[in-house]
Amino acid sequence: MPWREDLELHTHEEVHFGDRALRCFAERPANVDQLLREAVARRPDGDALIHEDARISYAALDDLVTRVAANLAALGIEKGDRIALLLGNRPEFVYGLMAAARLGAIAVPLNVREQTPGLEYVLNQCGARVLVHDASVADRLPAPAALPRLAHRFGVGGSADGARPLDELLRPVAAAPPPVAAAEEDVAVILYTSGTTGRPKGAMLTHLNIVHSVMHFEACMALGPYDRSMLAVPASHVTGLVANVLTMIRAAACTVMLPAFEARHFLELAARERMTHTLIVPAMYNLCLLRADFDDFDLSRWRIGGYGGAPMPEATIAALAEKLPRLELMNAYGATETTSPTTIMPGRYAAERADSVGWVVPCGEVAIMDEDGRPVPAGDSGEIWIRGPMVVPGYWDNAEATAASFTDGFWRSGDIGSIDAEGFVRVFDRKKDMINRGGYKVFSAEVENTLCHHPDVIECAVIARPDPVLGEKVHAFIRAREEGVSPDDVKAFCAARLSDYKVPDFVTFVAEPLPRNANGKLMKAELRKRPFPGA
Repeated sequence: MPWREDLELHTHEEVHFGDRALRCFAERPANVDQLLREAVARRPDGDALIHEDARISYAALDDLVTRVAANLAALGIEKGDRIALLLGNRPEFVYGLMAAARLGAIAVPLNVREQTPGLEYVLNQCGARVLVHDASVADRLPAPAALPRLAHRFGVGGSADGARPLDELLRPVAAAPPPVAAAEEDVAVILYTSGTTGRPKGAMLTHLNIVHSVMHFEACMALGPYDRSMLAVPASHVTGLVANVLTMIRAAACTVMLPAFEARHFLELAARERMTHTLIVPAMYNLCLLRADFDDFDLSRWRIGGYGGAPMPEATIAALAEKLPRLELMNAYGATETTSPTTIMPGRYAAERADSVGWVVPCGEVAIMDEDGRPVPAGDSGEIWIRGPMVVPGYWDNAEATAASFTDGFWRSGDIGSIDAEGFVRVFDRKKDMINRGGYKVFSAEVENTLCHHPDVIECAVIARPDPVLGEKVHAFIRAREEGVSPDDVKAFCAARLSDYKVPDFVTFVAEPLPRNANGKLMKAELRKRPFPGA
């Protein structure tokens, strides 16, 4: 494993979060603010952010962050206070994020699609003192009386009742705020999980977690100051926040901010700004490839195509290899609780190891455990447990959830997977998505990957359908390219490639895109709520 052999020379064992013995990078920035300070020292005139017609250098970004931090400090915001950011992909998100780091405060990025009840819960649960929000979402904000600890609101992109313009925080200041030395184990960011069952949980991303994750991306993807990354997923989610924004700051590179993904706009901007790197979900690659004018865009600078959230169909890998031979596809598997990457696939193995999510990152550790919390034999499947300096210490003000999800420094992922003799990790399915068909295990991801090879399948999702005899059967939802393809066609296609018990029992065709969250991941819970029509 080449990058591990090289990078392990620069790591050593340390104890963090009480009793976690972790392998850490021996030399690293002290905190998230130091990431920006080092980038400014390296490339003060280099592009840090590009958004529409705005180009912001690192020196200018540092000045804007200083202004926001100083003006917040003048309002009484201190180390440890929570600053909520209800913003889309725009520079003001980065100003708020890095100003929080400069003050030793805690940034709380929020999903702009969240509705009033969810916003009320999260803002109260984290005890936010400041909210910076897009003016366009003001009508969804809870009433002031429902947020007793929220002291200050600032609107971006227009006026909003009850909010002052963000320009007040961008006013020049006489002096920078006094330096705040945030400790490595201090919380830098709280990211709330999707909350598909019960209330969302606030994962506490510490400075130590974030620094190690951005260093993993930088090293494993060989990123440098002249890379230009397209931010095409929400900055408020762990992928956009860590893999794009903060990793580019670590590399003193540039983030090109795309407000919302649309294939043609993505391709136009990628060509215009000479994009070299991005990390998006496989469905986004497919949407780009579906465009008849794909070959019209100059993507010759694109060298790193990161992806995650779902398997990349082998057909998509082959199509990209044909059209963009210099592009290295790199699967990155992780979660909010692991501050993004747990494994990264070296680009040279993307095609031949399409069933794997790659090697464990240099400072990470993965164990495959059975239902009783014991290691399984090498190569066998079990639950993926993850440990390392990138794994969060727990959930904000939620000791019960922390105790339920963490054991001996390991985060129990809920994913089923394996590790082979060469160190390649495979993720077969979420425990909750695995289908038990008469005692046979069916991994939905395997069926989905097979379906994606069908020439008429644009996207698909496979879930369990309750069955009184077998317990569960296999139900596929498919958005197809052409009318005329039938359930029997789909079943015959799968039968030629899968064991008989894995072939979908039911096939439902949908006209609209499958439901996805703001980060592009399939929302199978929504599909499970739909009535089951006959196939």
